[in-house]
Amino acid sequence: MTQLITPQLVSLDQNLGDSPADVIRFLAGKVAAAGRASEVEGLFADAFAREQKTATGVPGGIAIPHCRSIAVTEPALAMARLSQKVDFGAKDGPADIIFFIAAPEGADQEHLKLLSKLARSLIKKDFTAALRAAATEQDIVDLVEGALADKPAAHAAESAAPGAEAPASARAASSAGPKRIVAVTACPTGIAHTYMAADSLVAAAKEMGVDLQVETQGSGGFTALDPAVIAAADAVIFAVDVDVRGKERFAGKPVINAPVKRGIDEPAKMVQEALAAASDPHAHRVPHFGAEENAEHASEAASEHFGTKVKKVLLTGVSYMIPFVAGGGLLIALGFLLGGYEIAGAADKILGANTLGNLPTDFPAHAWGPLGAYLGAVLFKIGALSLGFLVPALAGYIAYGIADRPGIAPGFVSGAVAGYMGAGFLGGLVGGLLAGVTAHWIGTFKVPRWLRGLMPVVIIPLAASIVASGLMFLVLGGPIAAITKGLNAWLSGMTGVSAIVLGIILGLMMCFDLGGPVNKVAYSFAVAGLGAGSAANQAPWQIMAAVMAAGMVPPLAMALATVLNKRGFSLAERENGKAAWLLGASFISEGAIPFAAADPLRVIPASMVGGAVTGALSMAFGVTSQAPHGGIFVFFAMNNFLLFFAAIAVGVVITALVLLALKRWAVRKPVEAEQAPVPVAA
Repeated sequence: MTQLITPQLVSLDQNLGDSPADVIRFLAGKVAAAGRASEVEGLFADAFAREQKTATGVPGGIAIPHCRSIAVTEPALAMARLSQKVDFGAKDGPADIIFFIAAPEGADQEHLKLLSKLARSLIKKDFTAALRAAATEQDIVDLVEGALADKPAAHAAESAAPGAEAPASARAASSAGPKRIVAVTACPTGIAHTYMAADSLVAAAKEMGVDLQVETQGSGGFTALDPAVIAAADAVIFAVDVDVRGKERFAGKPVINAPVKRGIDEPAKMVQEALAAASDPHAHRVPHFGAEENAEHASEAASEHFGTKVKKVLLTGVSYMIPFVAGGGLLIALGFLLGGYEIAGAADKILGANTLGNLPTDFPAHAWGPLGAYLGAVLFKIGALSLGFLVPALAGYIAYGIADRPGIAPGFVSGAVAGYMGAGFLGGLVGGLLAGVTAHWIGTFKVPRWLRGLMPVVIIPLAASIVASGLMFLVLGGPIAAITKGLNAWLSGMTGVSAIVLGIILGLMMCFDLGGPVNKVAYSFAVAGLGAGSAANQAPWQIMAAVMAAGMVPPLAMALATVLNKRGFSLAERENGKAAWLLGASFISEGAIPFAAADPLRVIPASMVGGAVTGALSMAFGVTSQAPHGGIFVFFAMNNFLLFFAAIAVGVVITALVLLALKRWAVRKPVEAEQAPVPVAA
């Protein structure tokens, strides 16, 4: 295996500047100079972005900046011992021992395990003392390699030594015998903090005479705690910055939740809090699924703004709806390809009277013969049935976003009612919100323990379905259906200038947030009307084509811009640009998100300009698409693919040129781009 650290990657007793950015940039330069990274700036940008999410300073004057980066070609460990300490955010003050972990984007598990082992060694005082006393770079390398060669630290605390007396705090919290605690540690990168927090908690618990076992959910995978160990635990600690995998295993246990860094900074405090929670009948607990989980979600979301909550649940509904729509729409398009446009009116008759062994003799004129007509009818019918789930799935998963699993059934039912009444997409939105709010409200009822098991599977779905669907039938369905009908009639009558204006609006919406709520509203609006299209009324198909074309512009334009001006983009952005060609061609607007996240004030406006032009041209050309997704790969579902492609090409070129112009003339100087001071020997 490649040696992780060499003398070339070590710097001793130098002044590297006053800020973490200075130190990280210097160490990124050493990694690149050693031939283990393709560029300094890309590696620095990734490492500093990770540093800004969570400070990497830990107690004892140590800091471990780290990242996974596409710029890294070989795993590397760079180290600096500073003559002037730098504040990396540790509670006990600035750091003088800095280890920089640079891992490739797809680092192998063995390297990740070694890096995590090093991180664990850094909480040992004798190891850090040896690092400070080392005389040469080779001494540092020998110390590190010695630490990596040791067996990994155990995740379970050993029992207290015979005759050893637990501290008073532990005895007070555990008068009936030794307490048992389980913990989970996890951080976004899963290299350093995950394992350091685990070992810090184990060490603190051992000093207190507490049996503590940890499950580290790191990048090298994890071994789940034995269910018997979890069952016997008195409390659980979650020191995590990401979601706990398999959280339901700990349901009902008193829990202490905190960021992973607190497990490193204050392990003893966390253990004491867990001991106190174990003895407190009113302590916060890991929720069960069902009513208690709904209450947990409500508590966690209490600080969110109303608009944020609504956006989250609507996006949940749309994201779950899209697979039904995309698959169903493509199947319908394939049905049209094989059976001709007339297959929509003939599919039921063909499927009712024919089989593969008895092909139809009476079939649409544009079908590919008897076999094409039969297969076209099959594909069309499957697609139509799939597309029929559009409104129920939308409503069902909006309700799920509000009330979790108990909201799914009443949401689907209210969505089906909306579809039955002709309330369409708008009815699905309203029905899903009603069902979710009702299910959530019923889930907060205090019921006897023996009744709790029936709440999520019987009582909540039944009662919420009656309330939400009843309101749709008796009060809301009719007015919403009338609004939907009027809106469809208005859109169908749009021609000329008004249709072009609509194309501009849809193009702006598709490019405003690149897959976010505004983008999803425009897309859902187009998809919801797709079923109303016909040879006599092609407006819904035109809207679908305009939405798809505009949504393809941002990622394709980013890809083109990285080709036209490579120096204007980092290595990571250039790599993202390569992927953006395929993402854009497939109508995945999210392919432009990495660029927008790095430079939103230039990428978003440029995308909106190009998207608006594309939407307008698509509507002006009268391009239609009977497929709701697929980009250039569903060319067969369009009436004029060449004009569709032309509209996209114009928008892509405009966006790329506007972006490059903004990058050239609307320049801002980022703070982190300032050059680090030249290191001076102490």
